[in-house]
Amino acid sequence: MKEKGDSSFLNRISFSAIAAAMVVCIMLPFAANADRLFNRIATFPVYLNTDIDLETVAEIIDASKDGKTLVYTDSQTKKLGFVDIRKPDQPKVLGAIDVGGEPTSVVVAGNFALVVVNTSPSFTTPSGHLQVVDIESQKIVATHTLAGQPDSIAVSPDERYAAVVIENERDEKLGNGEPPQAPPGLLQIIDLKDAPTNWSIRDVSLDGIAELFPDDAEPEYVAINEDNIAVVTLQENNHIVLVDLPTGNIINHFTAGTVDLHQIDTKEEKPALINLTDSKFDIPREPDGVAWISNELFATADEGDLFGGSRGFTTFDTQGNIVFSSGNTLEHEVVRLGHYPDDRSENKGNEPESVAFAKFGNDRFLFVASERSSVVFVYTVKRRDNTLEFLQTLPAGIGPEGIKAIPKRNLLVSASENDSRGDAYRSVITIYQLKKNKAEYPTIISADRPDGTPIPWGALSGFAIDPKDDKTLYSIHDSFYQQSRIYVMNIRKKPAVIFDEIVLKNSGKTVNLDPEGIAVSASGDGSFWIASEGAGSVDEPKRPVTSLNMLVHAASDGTIIETITLPDAVNAKQRRFGFEGVASVMEDDGEVLYAAFQRPWVDDPEPDNSNEGGKVRIGRYDHALGKWTFAYYPLEVRQSPNGGWVGLSEITALGQGRFAVIERDNQGNTDARIKRVYEFSVSGITFRPEGESFETLSKTLVRDLLPDLKATGGMVLEKIESLAVTKKGTLLFANDNDGVSGPNGETQLIRIKGAVRSGH
Repeated sequence: MKEKGDSSFLNRISFSAIAAAMVVCIMLPFAANADRLFNRIATFPVYLNTDIDLETVAEIIDASKDGKTLVYTDSQTKKLGFVDIRKPDQPKVLGAIDVGGEPTSVVVAGNFALVVVNTSPSFTTPSGHLQVVDIESQKIVATHTLAGQPDSIAVSPDERYAAVVIENERDEKLGNGEPPQAPPGLLQIIDLKDAPTNWSIRDVSLDGIAELFPDDAEPEYVAINEDNIAVVTLQENNHIVLVDLPTGNIINHFTAGTVDLHQIDTKEEKPALINLTDSKFDIPREPDGVAWISNELFATADEGDLFGGSRGFTTFDTQGNIVFSSGNTLEHEVVRLGHYPDDRSENKGNEPESVAFAKFGNDRFLFVASERSSVVFVYTVKRRDNTLEFLQTLPAGIGPEGIKAIPKRNLLVSASENDSRGDAYRSVITIYQLKKNKAEYPTIISADRPDGTPIPWGALSGFAIDPKDDKTLYSIHDSFYQQSRIYVMNIRKKPAVIFDEIVLKNSGKTVNLDPEGIAVSASGDGSFWIASEGAGSVDEPKRPVTSLNMLVHAASDGTIIETITLPDAVNAKQRRFGFEGVASVMEDDGEVLYAAFQRPWVDDPEPDNSNEGGKVRIGRYDHALGKWTFAYYPLEVRQSPNGGWVGLSEITALGQGRFAVIERDNQGNTDARIKRVYEFSVSGITFRPEGESFETLSKTLVRDLLPDLKATGGMVLEKIESLAVTKKGTLLFANDNDGVSGPNGETQLIRIKGAVRSGH
């Protein structure tokens, strides 16, 4: 890892600082010896303060002085929102107020929330104002005109000053989107003296400072230390400025420098493929968020924008010396946790967005929010020398932007801005609590490959327990990733550890299937059966059939032995919701495979508006006879207020002719209604060939999974797709995180002891 700061960096930096900068941070899933850890205790969907059908955005967040009320900006609805957290595990609605434009940031001073609002009619005529809101009454008590479009606001610890970054953002569609674009931005200092109506504002020009675009500062974020010095990031200029607030003088400024990164992924393939084998050199940090750690040390989230983004964070001293740089460790951590966003590989990777620092008693923490991986990294900051030690990673909503620590209540909150009800995710505020406990997240991590990089994984779509070893679980990923593979997982550990990967190959070449289910062959030869879902529908001209549903037989080393397709008469009825799971059993000394279809195909009984939920096929394949037969599984009636569909997502054998399936709707969050495990038996059922009338199976509810999903403290995850049962009847299930394309990347592997009567 090579660090570059300003031109005098090597002359000024001390030996100890060099040593600190070169520290390699080993990222473990959590610090096992930590006295206290953070865990998520609640999630508040922002639409509760407005309307469930409205798109909302929780962006920047702060808390009242007593830590019992949250205030957040919602730029989408142009409101300032309030949340009651007197009981932090049960956040309640307090409503939202109009602020006369697009709120971009908020900070609390005394009894007031200071909200900066963008009212710009265009990029060339930026405008904005400051609204001072009484938190208790939710009334605007003062309004101050600002010098342009505001982007960030901070209040000094002694509450004598506020500093507002006037960005006057550039038009990214103008020319090549680069500065300079008039008018330039600046910093405004607000003297918080007397009543809010009497506050005065001073301007600090930032022109002529940065070397890259001296006529267009593009300031982004501001933070203030106990000496009333403001640090301002000039993101597109890759520059940092220090301003003395009492005088308004610039006391120092310096480049944020560049960094070299190795063992990262820089390619955006479709289907995705995470390869930590690339390098990038001289990458400008282009910092976004900034936070003071002490009066002499601050941290930046190096998001990048125009030319850079070092995929990490940096700590600087006030002379511009680089004290610590995270290098590639954040990238490796999100890969290890299944949170890596491959669609950002070419540019910014996990894309750190903001940082925050706080003291919780004797403990000091630095928090770094990753916008694209939707996590918050937590570091402990040692008191003696301010060295950093990685503690844990917390799941957040999609696109965490704002972070607020509330030490007096041992709380941390994050605000996440992405919202799309139709895509089953909402903008949320996440609440975490610090206490003596084990880390509840992650639930799955990966070990390292021989080159020292973590095994990449994500989009898990099926489980199978090793029949000879209950501690070993096999899983697969779906078509989101290329080079189909089987993951080998140790589930005796918590979190479970993916310690090996078996790449599927045909004639020595990798294959790109759509694996949706996996089973270990009941023949006992160590081979696998994989259900690969077909693509396209015969009755959707815009989505024609491009591949068929297949059962793929693979040897223990991943070599494909055979593939089995459905009869032509069945393929003629294909819809794009096909194979979702496969189970292998021995019947009369021969191997028989059972395959679960997700939804009805052409001519299968469809759901209607009465109490009929439709019927979906369970296919039976007699391997010795090479014969397919079928029965129907009765689906539940859809119950979500958001509509959608209900279907199957997995099948696993329980022994003695019994099987368990996952039945779910395609809804998430507060719209989810059906996430269940049912059991059925094939005893006494005659499976029939295509063209005959199929018998209907009888099902029994094993477990409603909604309470288990809600117990994680997060929103209900949509795609519950993997299911396995141990010999002792422990049920394990997990969701498909869609490769962090849309969802927040969270994977919950949940274990329920004694949930199923196993007959193995």
